Amino acid sequence: MLYRCRDLRTLGLTLHRQAAGCLVALLMVGGAAQAQEVAAPLRVGFICPFTGGSADFGNSARLGAELAVHEINEVGGFLGRKVELVERDDQASPDRGRQLAEDLVLKEKVAFTIGYCNTGVALKSIDVFQEHKHLLMVPVSTGSAVTAQYPAAQSFIFRMSPRDTLQAGFLVDDIVGKRGLTKVAVFADKTGYGEGGLKDVIKFLADRGIEPVQVTRFDLGVQNLSAEVHQAKAAGAQAIVGYTVGPELAVLARARAEARFEGLLYGPWPMSFRTVWERSNGGAEGAMMVQSIIPNLANERRSSFIARLKRQAGKEHVASLMAAAQTYDAVHLMLRAVFQTRGDTRAEKLKAALEQLDKPYVGVITTYDQPFSASDHDAFSINMIWLGVWRKGEIRFQYAEDEKRASFIRRKQGP
Repeated sequence: MLYRCRDLRTLGLTLHRQAAGCLVALLMVGGAAQAQEVAAPLRVGFICPFTGGSADFGNSARLGAELAVHEINEVGGFLGRKVELVERDDQASPDRGRQLAEDLVLKEKVAFTIGYCNTGVALKSIDVFQEHKHLLMVPVSTGSAVTAQYPAAQSFIFRMSPRDTLQAGFLVDDIVGKRGLTKVAVFADKTGYGEGGLKDVIKFLADRGIEPVQVTRFDLGVQNLSAEVHQAKAAGAQAIVGYTVGPELAVLARARAEARFEGLLYGPWPMSFRTVWERSNGGAEGAMMVQSIIPNLANERRSSFIARLKRQAGKEHVASLMAAAQTYDAVHLMLRAVFQTRGDTRAEKLKAALEQLDKPYVGVITTYDQPFSASDHDAFSINMIWLGVWRKGEIRFQYAEDEKRASFIRRKQGP
């Protein structure tokens, strides 16, 4: 079957046909008899916010998951079993997120769950998965505590996104290390996400002997931050780091423009949400952010994925390419783990497979060779991060040298 996969590549089929065809060829080994029967679907839990203030990345994640499932089912599913997403909208509510976790684990009894965009929602819910020995793959939430709540050796929680400790360190390195700036203001919301990001940024600044010239906290739903940006400007801030989600980052970007703040504006990955640009009325121009994927024609794998994602989305708008790509990879990687366990979806078996993959998965974000181990349940290392920037309504590479290197896949580094 591997020979056939190589032949298909020589015939010039599309990248997703190659990947799906090779995967299914592997999945079907020894399973022909089972494929002859109508088997029950492999039901996969999926929890993200489809409505409310976090719908941008929740629906983007959903579209990435649905594309992956569509591709897998299009070529036969898993050993003749269709993959079925059991989708739930957590509305970015911690209490609802926990309720849905209990529903999927205890009532629906899905094989495993992929989910959570908001750190606060994830932290409220993860003990449900841990206590009931149910594997949770987090494709989007970046709060450092999500994978630190339980020691990796005992944990059933895994993550595909770059945790905030990496993002904060990356941003501070650009501000202080590359640019030599020393006067930094930090704006953070009062959620668990904002609190964790604020602590990370302050720590990395302190490591370089720098204290913020101003720290501003605010509630989600804040409508105006102009006065606070004026204060940062008066304090001599050369850069502002905003740690919050899309709608509030748009408020910050708009305030920056209104206050005519000439310093730099940085943010974690939600700064890339389409609504940040739209709701800031272009005030996000020049704002920089952490990214795991940036459109680039030189990278055929990513360009193919973006084209397929747009077709899958139809009239829906993909507000966060990063959320969609990471979730797409999460679904495919989990199916690789299920194949490795020969269909055994007990959390202990899936955990062992993820911690020691026997074959790499060629994904959109990267090639996942050994993304996890018994001591590390985060698939990202800092070398895999790019610095993106808003330019005329599009996310671009901040540094030309990064764009030149974008065709090369950056793989996870060891500890």
